[in-house]
Amino acid sequence: MRTPRLVLLALLVAVAPLGSAAKTEKLNGYAEFRRDGLIIVDGQRVRAGRATTFKGKAARSLDAIPLGYEVQVKGVRLADGTVLATEVEAKPNGTALFEADVRKATDEIEAIWLKDGVMFEPKADGGREIIGKTRDAGADVDRVRGIMDRLLPPYVDRGAIRVHVVDTKEWNAAAMGNGAVWVYSGLVNDLSDDELAIVLGHELAHYTHEHSRRGAKQSLLAQLLALGAVAAAEKIDNDAARTTAQVASLLTATAFMSGYSRDHEDQADRVGLRYTYEAGYDVRQGPRLWARFRDKYGNGDKVTNFFFGSHSRPSDRIRNIEHELAINYAQ
Repeated sequence: MRTPRLVLLALLVAVAPLGSAAKTEKLNGYAEFRRDGLIIVDGQRVRAGRATTFKGKAARSLDAIPLGYEVQVKGVRLADGTVLATEVEAKPNGTALFEADVRKATDEIEAIWLKDGVMFEPKADGGREIIGKTRDAGADVDRVRGIMDRLLPPYVDRGAIRVHVVDTKEWNAAAMGNGAVWVYSGLVNDLSDDELAIVLGHELAHYTHEHSRRGAKQSLLAQLLALGAVAAAEKIDNDAARTTAQVASLLTATAFMSGYSRDHEDQADRVGLRYTYEAGYDVRQGPRLWARFRDKYGNGDKVTNFFFGSHSRPSDRIRNIEHELAINYAQ
């Protein structure tokens, strides 16, 4: 009789809340994967219990929520790292404020960079600072695309993601709101597939979780200023000059907004780690990867992700990822 009691005790410990008065955790993301009766939201494993309440026409149970739906969860963290939901709300991911504007603006930027064959930033004097040549073919492009294909959650249209490599020795990558992903060749040359998957997973999460659009909503004033600048640029007679002025205005506004918020960056780390794990790559390389970034660029307040985002201090990222590994990937 002792073995069954030990098994029962182990099960009770696994599903007990962490601490005698576990605080409520809130998750805000999308239903992205199903695993063993659980659903993955915000990179976290969510389970339901008898007391779980559901909101939304599609939310009658975890199994009934379609992948790709927006999901908000309130619950408590259990000893096994899962979140026991007390409340789950799910709804379709519809078109939201600024989404069309973000796609249009980034479509224009992508088209210009590809047409000119270079990624560049506009300068105040009307010139441009070249970052590197853009490439869409070659062994390294195929390698990055192969990794990205494995990372995509099942609800994402593979045709919506376009991967471009930029020739520069720097370590950087960025995802636009329209699905264009730009990867610096320095990363491709210097990182293993596991490390590169972690970086690409982070950038993919910025796209899937619509951080460009959400950031635009949070910075309404900056966007209105940008739209005003674009409207003024539309009065320019010359087509080429008008397009350049419009793109420059949008890029300047994006830089003014200082990229993604810290919350968005932290979410991209969490969700990107989940993409990496589900794709079969080694998430344990995360702390080592960001230690390499710290060794290369230092431990300043931000490691610039060109002008579409800003990252936390490498030491903070290492600590956050080590926490994620402990609660979600220790088994």
